[in-house]
Amino acid sequence: MTLNHYIQLTKPGIIRGNLVAAAAGFFLASQGQIDWLMFAAVCIGTSLIVASGCVFNNYVDRDIDAKMKRTCQRELVQKTVPVSHALILASVLGLAGFLSLYLFTSMMAFAFGVLGFAVYVGLYTLHYKRQSVHGTLIGGLSGACPPVIGYCAVAGQLDMGAVILFITFCIWQIPHSYAIAIYRFNDYKAASIPVLPIQEGIATARYHIIGYIVAFAAATFALTYLGYAGSWYALGMGLVSLYWLYLAKVSFQKMPAEQWGKQLTIFSIVSIMVFCVLISVDFSTPEASTSEQFACVITLFDGMKS
Repeated sequence: MTLNHYIQLTKPGIIRGNLVAAAAGFFLASQGQIDWLMFAAVCIGTSLIVASGCVFNNYVDRDIDAKMKRTCQRELVQKTVPVSHALILASVLGLAGFLSLYLFTSMMAFAFGVLGFAVYVGLYTLHYKRQSVHGTLIGGLSGACPPVIGYCAVAGQLDMGAVILFITFCIWQIPHSYAIAIYRFNDYKAASIPVLPIQEGIATARYHIIGYIVAFAAATFALTYLGYAGSWYALGMGLVSLYWLYLAKVSFQKMPAEQWGKQLTIFSIVSIMVFCVLISVDFSTPEASTSEQFACVITLFDGMKS
């Protein structure tokens, strides 16, 4: 038993991804005026809360992790870390993370930290992941909280910028998760995890993936439409979304399903990283009031329906 075993319990890759998202939300709201102390608090707090949730997830999922090739070597499955140690670690990390957000950011950022943790551990891990095909959507709600934490730490309120970030990340999580399930199809089937590709087939999941990619593109454009991001951001996300859609529609015919799922998984990560970079550097200040912004969103979505 080494320090690395404890570190691996926290799923460092997931922490890194959520840290990038939180930083992007922070930079978007900061508009170039960065409070570095608050930024450090956001990064530390978000990372610790995500780490805590991941350790609790490892604890709850150790039975199904043992059935999956990808996860069967995890520390709690192999018993390289005592369960009691894992639970203490998760509790300490979570407490430290929540304190960081509560003391050094805003109440709205703290609230989204609590929301993300509660949904991930309480709803997704303990129930929906094992019981419902809608578990992906529930998990997506928690995955959409880090960028909002970063944004609300600066803004101090839930405005349309935060709402769009939340919606965008919620939508992105679904095709990303379906792609992983297709890539790791045999693992998910062995563990009896009721994700859509397993329950209704890969062909059906592909149509859902295409639909969510289109919705993702529309959500990303809302930031430019409402004045939160610039034209270079819009161009970049337009190109990214078109290529992601191309992979979903055309590449499916050219390779085995699992290879296609791997390709989609990789590019979905690329797409959200590009999104995070672009909102961090090509931001603008919306001039409309909050009520006007909500009216613009309603008009935008009404136009999409017609």
